[in-house]
Amino acid sequence: MYGTLAGALAARKVKFDRDSYRADVEGTIEGPNNQTIRITKIHAKYFITVPADQRELVDRALEVHSAGCPAHESVKDAIDITYSAEITDS
Repeated sequence: MYGTLAGALAARKVKFDRDSYRADVEGTIEGPNNQTIRITKIHAKYFITVPADQRELVDRALEVHSAGCPAHESVKDAIDITYSAEITDS
């Protein structure tokens, strides 16, 4: 989803700082009797710096990026995938 979001931003000609663009990703692994058997949740938190006047474009890219991500679409029915974003004005 990280790469798909970067592509969605680029397609909308958002001038984001690629050096500070990052995501922190956390997964939850669960299994019976404390045995690790499967990933049940993934949460990605994006950190993006963009010009203030392009915020609407960023919001739109965030809304649609997961549906354009092959990895997300492949596992979305088996893993609860969520995201959030911390957007800073440049």
